[in-house]
Amino acid sequence: MKKKSAAGRLSDNGTEATPAQTPGQWGRAWTADFLTMAGVLFILTCCPVLVFYFLISCTHYQCELTTPAIKLYTGDVTVTQLWGYVPSLTLKAMVVYLSWFTFQVFLWYLPDVCHYIIPGYRGGVCLGAITPAGNRLKYGVNGLQAWIISNGLFLANAVHFRWFSPTIIVDNYGPLLVMMNIMGYSVSVFVTVKAYLFPSFAEDRKFSGNPFYDFLMGIEFNPRIGKWFDFKLFFNGRPGIVCWSVINMSYAWKQYELYGYVTNSMILVNVLQAIYIVDFFWNEAWYLNTIDMHHDHFGFMLGWGDSVWLPTMYTLQGFFLVFHPVQLSQAAAAGILALGLGGYYIFRAVNHQKDSFRRTDGQANVWGRKPEYMEVEYFSSDGKKRRSKLLLSGWWGIARHMNYTGDLMGSLAYCLCGGVTHLLPYFYIIFMTILLVHRCLRDEHRCKAKYGSSWDDYTSRVPYRLIPMLF
Repeated sequence: MKKKSAAGRLSDNGTEATPAQTPGQWGRAWTADFLTMAGVLFILTCCPVLVFYFLISCTHYQCELTTPAIKLYTGDVTVTQLWGYVPSLTLKAMVVYLSWFTFQVFLWYLPDVCHYIIPGYRGGVCLGAITPAGNRLKYGVNGLQAWIISNGLFLANAVHFRWFSPTIIVDNYGPLLVMMNIMGYSVSVFVTVKAYLFPSFAEDRKFSGNPFYDFLMGIEFNPRIGKWFDFKLFFNGRPGIVCWSVINMSYAWKQYELYGYVTNSMILVNVLQAIYIVDFFWNEAWYLNTIDMHHDHFGFMLGWGDSVWLPTMYTLQGFFLVFHPVQLSQAAAAGILALGLGGYYIFRAVNHQKDSFRRTDGQANVWGRKPEYMEVEYFSSDGKKRRSKLLLSGWWGIARHMNYTGDLMGSLAYCLCGGVTHLLPYFYIIFMTILLVHRCLRDEHRCKAKYGSSWDDYTSRVPYRLIPMLF
């Protein structure tokens, strides 16, 4: 994750960009080459299948991730038979999902009170970044409030009111997954049609000329309904991330229902991932100014990804532990907790260091000393020469993306909670490694386009991307 100043965006190393950039430096690509299209078709065809494959692996093959594929290859099972394991949509799942979604829309429009009563928290109406076309939007930031209300009500129901079973999510997981896909596809199609017929900001659209690429990556930069309902921020945080911790709690209750106890591994998953989730909402106003918000257009990648991929694939560890409870030794549990907290500390400390460097224009001490940095020049799209500072000391002198390193440490801690008997719990660290390595390369491609030979000088002084001495 990245921050931004009042004037423009910041890349990982704290450099500031101007409101207008060349096409190679801002937003998604304008065109799609052959390799890109291969990736596009893979995501569109395989990712929706993959979420059901994981479900079938756990519900019919004891969470053995490779078994269905092997049986399919050897002819012991057919595609038709595997497809028969895909659950059907039920009325109960439809009511549960639409009730949750409607409730999140309701919470979206509530005025934020957290920024009045919680010291240090920034919420309420916040300004986003200046878009490539020069627009600057206002956002109603109240994600922390929505998370507190949603999770508080779920807990209150579970321990006292009992309006519904706290295991309602895992008990209806299959039909809910179908409903999530319906929502994901519906919103993706809607925003694609909207981009052509009634865009919110026509000048901030991007067309590659390839309908598959545009459908996946999105055409509109900030599609909205009315003045306040912003698709990108809503779907990124609500209902997916708010639901992340609710889903984990449902898994914990199911484990207790089945076995009469909750394992320390399940507790670790709930606690470590809750820390990450609360951190996201605590910094939601800051998130408005990240590379994610600066470069992602809203299409299938975010619409379907936030509706389906995030709440299912990011919660795989808890889902696995329902079927295969793991009671870790005290030493193992302590080690995993230390890894998770250490990763979070690095993630937060790296970003804090960058933010301090930016806010003070390079005057804040870094690890007790004056920061080392190099000044570079670049030309903005209006032809004006501008200057940036690239931080060379502290965390940013160890590797160019140490915040991602902390993220990966936390991801590994989640996966280790599943023990070492199955591959399935480790899908998350595999996915996050691919995602963040690709993001490193993508970000650095933009920086190279922006700074030219100065970027080569910078990378020679900070040679590693993620892991010192390795990568």
